[in-house]
Amino acid sequence: MVITDLKNVNMDKLKRFFEDNWGSPEMILSTGVYNCIDLPGFVALEEYEIIGLITYFKHKDYWEIISLDAVVENIGIGTKLLNHLEEEAKSNNIKTIKLITTNDNIRALSFYQKRGYRMIDIIPFAVNNARKIKPEIPFVSEDGIPIRDELLLEKTLS
Repeated sequence: MVITDLKNVNMDKLKRFFEDNWGSPEMILSTGVYNCIDLPGFVALEEYEIIGLITYFKHKDYWEIISLDAVVENIGIGTKLLNHLEEEAKSNNIKTIKLITTNDNIRALSFYQKRGYRMIDIIPFAVNNARKIKPEIPFVSEDGIPIRDELLLEKTLS
């Protein structure tokens, strides 16, 4: 596996990746509307195929993870991408990384908490506002959990 800058990957390949994994490259969060293709990030490649990808937004005092995907879970792709982003943040004197996930995303909550992220806020009914812009967001997860709220997680880098 090779981790490289998102800019080194063909734009059409990136667009297809986001369409296959998220329905589109557009992410709607309470912090804004983001086109992941236009964001900085890193991609994990294996034999020129995308096996993982992380995008983020640079706020003044912190970086916000917008998306993190691993084609195959539980083999370290997401962890390597997250570690790469954290090292890049440290080298740019960024001390804090934040992210938002939805209340139903139990796997993400577990993943991030195991890696030192803490839940610091809940944004009630935030997903209802996101659906006004992106109506294809489902109302219920595959696990049967109603998708309503956003959870803000944060990690202070040492």
